[in-house]
Amino acid sequence: MSSTRLLTLALAATTLGACARGVSVSTGAAPSGAARSAAADPRVGLRAGLYDAATAVSNMQVLATARPGDRFAGSTNSDLAFTGNYAIQGNYNGWQIWDISTPSKPTLVTAYFCPASQSDVSVYKNLLFVSGEGLTGRIDCGGQGVQSAVSKDRLRGLRIFDITDIKNPKNVGNVQTCRGSHTHTVLADPKDTANVYVYISGSAGVRSDQELPGCSRSAPGEDPNSALFRIEVIKVPLANPAAAAIVSSPRIFNGLQAPPRHGAAPADVQAQREALAAARARGDFVVSINGTERPLRTQQTQPMLDSIVRARGGSGAATAADSAALRQALPGMMARLFGGGGREETGPDQCHDITVYPALGLAGGACEGYGLLLDIRDPANPVRIGAVADSNFSYWHSATFNNDGTKILFTDEWGGGSQPKCRASDPKEWGANAVFTLTPDRRMQFQSYYKLSAPQTSQENCVAHNGSLIPIPGRDVMVQSWYQGGISVFDWTDPKNVQEIAFFDRGPVAADRQGNGGSWSVYWYNGSIVSSEISRGLDVLALTPSEHISQNEIDAANTIRFDYLNAQGQPKLVWPPSFALARAFADQLERSKGLVSARLSAVRDALAGAERQSGAARRDALNKLANELDADAQASSDANKVRMLQKAIRDLSTSTIAMR
Repeated sequence: MSSTRLLTLALAATTLGACARGVSVSTGAAPSGAARSAAADPRVGLRAGLYDAATAVSNMQVLATARPGDRFAGSTNSDLAFTGNYAIQGNYNGWQIWDISTPSKPTLVTAYFCPASQSDVSVYKNLLFVSGEGLTGRIDCGGQGVQSAVSKDRLRGLRIFDITDIKNPKNVGNVQTCRGSHTHTVLADPKDTANVYVYISGSAGVRSDQELPGCSRSAPGEDPNSALFRIEVIKVPLANPAAAAIVSSPRIFNGLQAPPRHGAAPADVQAQREALAAARARGDFVVSINGTERPLRTQQTQPMLDSIVRARGGSGAATAADSAALRQALPGMMARLFGGGGREETGPDQCHDITVYPALGLAGGACEGYGLLLDIRDPANPVRIGAVADSNFSYWHSATFNNDGTKILFTDEWGGGSQPKCRASDPKEWGANAVFTLTPDRRMQFQSYYKLSAPQTSQENCVAHNGSLIPIPGRDVMVQSWYQGGISVFDWTDPKNVQEIAFFDRGPVAADRQGNGGSWSVYWYNGSIVSSEISRGLDVLALTPSEHISQNEIDAANTIRFDYLNAQGQPKLVWPPSFALARAFADQLERSKGLVSARLSAVRDALAGAERQSGAARRDALNKLANELDADAQASSDANKVRMLQKAIRDLSTSTIAMR
């Protein structure tokens, strides 16, 4: 193998970000009025520390903080999945399983050492799926890594484990892919109970065809079997997961043009100039990626220099001639890794994450430079039906639908998750969420941006990241991670006016440098809010009642119970009949002033009276109240919510609860 090929592999292994590929560079001016005021937000100015940082919390309660196991401390915690009473937490050293049946006392029951980046996790029944993308992951889960450029020991793709015995997982299958699996999405098709489908998003460079036959890094126009500009669909037979295999490679990116991009923030422009000048003064290696110059770190260049020394049969330190050879080779390497060399700039060649909503037959693809809408009614052959781009977005990272499928929210991981992008000077439209409504003919229409309102320091990596819906009936409420920006709960029922309603944040991991920490992902699961803290472990929180969320709304949300949850496999929320559900709608009518005070009091009294009764008397009281609400709906300024209340009461009257 040529020394240039060895250099390319070495650089690919060291330039992958924590949660985004390479560097996103763009041009354009920042929106005016970008600076954000700190105001009196308690999250501003928190004391730094790894385990002793100061905290700020609003309308939430911290139930527990659990530190990682010994072999996982110091390694990055990544995504979460849930099954039964367990939270499964990915980590770059493998994955851990926590018993959260008592949310205030999570207990570590399994710590499975199996190094790989980034160990994205999902579950389905007795199966656990784990992503592997980096060059050092091994099939045997060994910690020694893989030293050879081509190796039969390397795992880049999807691992499948049987977790029937949660304390003793068994590896029952692996599926290798050409670009590895940065993330994946499990699709349980309602029409196919014998299989599940896994959508693979691999954002690394294409592996050698000597390691995995059929892998091609040529453009699709040069090679129709190119591993670029496609995703992989894996079909997993539930009765025989060892037979899992790729069944299609849909080219959902065909025809997309290069998206519009913005430039760097003013603070970053100055910092880049200073860093570049200092690097040149030191004689460091400097490369150009997508038109922007950046210095390479020693840990990036040293393996390349070592490769040159070995290629000429030498030993010891690199010579001046070796350094000159590397400087000459770097432009071509950058062109191969990041494009260039006269090739026409195109749209994305991969998704970062895909969220499927099987009940609607839709998926949202967050695909680097675009947000896509996919038809997944044929799970093995997803079809793109919509695409949006935005010059304010740098890296489309993840997607979430609202429950009725009338809206979709995309996140922008500007800076790749490793940079501070929530500073007071950073534009609020950058590194934010973008909310779109979906028209009846499934077109996406932009409505607004939402970004964490509290400015963070230059020591805190912060940008929009993973979250999920909180099942508060009648509203679109979401909890979301922002790395070291903490956790934010917000209401996006009004897509043009998104409002934060709760938060939790810690001070920086370190006061004098940019440390690695914060919430990678946070999801609501069976009454708890569980966060994967990159450096500190696992956090468990719960909502508390406030002027934004009532206790009845929290109680109604907690009637939703999942057997398992992958946030990227969005379930349809259906609330069982309960008095809490009816009272939640009554509270919302009070908030919206949809019923006058006296009438609302009468409704609440009638609900309380019905609850004190039993059997036929309770049923009759509920039916009477439901009938009376017809007139209220006709006169209300919030008629739709009155109808929701009326339906909740009618459903309650016909449920087993009514006959108790």
